[in-house]
Amino acid sequence: MDTKELKKLVEKYNPERIESCIRQQLAKGENECGLVDNTDEVITELSKAEVVREIMDQGKSFPEALRELGRRIRAVYGKEEEQKS
Repeated sequence: MDTKELKKLVEKYNPERIESCIRQQLAKGENECGLVDNTDEVITELSKAEVVREIMDQGKSFPEALRELGRRIRAVYGKEEEQKS
């Protein structure tokens, strides 16, 4: 999913609705948020959208929220790399 599609998703749905779409995707293999792909891809993209939307709801702009998502992802991968060493 590119940034434009992510922005449309976070502008259209609140975090609760995105979470509902995640649950639907896990249970049924489809969701009402309109994302169609394999389940792992959809869950990944919806999860990103949920985090970005939550950050935006705290008063950050979309670019700021996207940067924060990137920081969080890098932090998780950094911790995983430390555990492997």
